[in-house]
Amino acid sequence: MNGLNKGIRKVEVSVKWDPSPSGEPDTDLDIVAATYLVDRPYGDPDYVVHFDSRSPDGTIYLNRDSKDGKGFGWDEVMTLELSRLGDRYARVVVGVVIQQRGGPRSFACVRGPGLRMREGYTVLAEDDFGQVPEATAAKVGEFLRDDSGEWTFHPGVQGFDTDPAAFARVMGGEQP
Repeated sequence: MNGLNKGIRKVEVSVKWDPSPSGEPDTDLDIVAATYLVDRPYGDPDYVVHFDSRSPDGTIYLNRDSKDGKGFGWDEVMTLELSRLGDRYARVVVGVVIQQRGGPRSFACVRGPGLRMREGYTVLAEDDFGQVPEATAAKVGEFLRDDSGEWTFHPGVQGFDTDPAAFARVMGGEQP
């Protein structure tokens, strides 16, 4: 391992959006992270972290949760402490899903959405979900453990049209 390259160690994933107009149902975006084992890097995740949950070892957790986008700054924030994640894990996939209470809602219906993924002060990715307007959920990036044991980031927004429960199962599947 190169002594100057520590790989990605601790990541903050943040999502923001503007509240729904008065009289309309609240908009609720949620960050979701799924972990995959070395011997099963695709398919069903070993576990999923989302609102009201955290990883069994405490390495992935939600710092802030909003159900309506009425917070100041970033409405949802999740921390991934990849450097503490056990060696049995090879992949962590991160996504954002829109809760579907009050009827179907896609990213085109979300006012002022934003995503930022960063390690310390280094921004790894930023997005506004503009390339997936009809999606109800989006994979926003993944972290892969390389042969030296260090984590690397692979950005990319990919939209899905699925409900929140199904999204947690399909977001980490092999891509065509």
